[in-house]
Amino acid sequence: METLEQSASLVDQAYSVILDALCDGTLKPGERLTQEDIAARLNVSRQPVTHALAVLKAQGFLQQSGRRGLMVTSVEPDFFQAIYQFRSAVEPLAVSLATQRLTKQAILRGRSLVEHGRNLVVAGDTRASLQADMDYHAFIYDLSGNPIIGETMRLHWLHLRRAMGKVLRYPGMSIAVWQEHSRILERMIFGDAAGAADLMRRHVVDAFERVKIDIAPPP
Repeated sequence: METLEQSASLVDQAYSVILDALCDGTLKPGERLTQEDIAARLNVSRQPVTHALAVLKAQGFLQQSGRRGLMVTSVEPDFFQAIYQFRSAVEPLAVSLATQRLTKQAILRGRSLVEHGRNLVVAGDTRASLQADMDYHAFIYDLSGNPIIGETMRLHWLHLRRAMGKVLRYPGMSIAVWQEHSRILERMIFGDAAGAADLMRRHVVDAFERVKIDIAPPP
């Protein structure tokens, strides 16, 4: 966790840095946090940290621990299953809507995202690969023209980051993900909204099968 520069957006900076630490495992499930400790580690006053921690608590990343402390929440399998069940319904809809709104510029953007993702996999940059995965899905959400889809899924992706980071470290797993992304996009370009939606549904279902191995409780 890096120290922060003084600016008008210290709350946003603190939020982003703490969220990254939660998602990459620097701050582990069950770990206890205090405002004083985090503020000292980030070299800022307690005020922006207090606001950032309050947002993360409201979003379910932290929970109360004692009178003044907070604790990093566990990655609950049931919660992730619920997110993927929701995704399996919403993301095919987003693809279907987006297919009808494809332009030449959007096609170029989509193919650029796929190529960028593949290049990151080859480079072995896991963190950037995960961001590229999120960017690909956000591209479809935005192209759907339905703002509720994007707003809702962006919040869920914050939680998905905690599990997907592990999945994308498996050899060959990221390649498979981007192959699926490419096939979905090409069906969209072909104008087959139903086929692209079906591919997205299978992509999400398969993604959950990969993720649940990592988030399952120990026997």
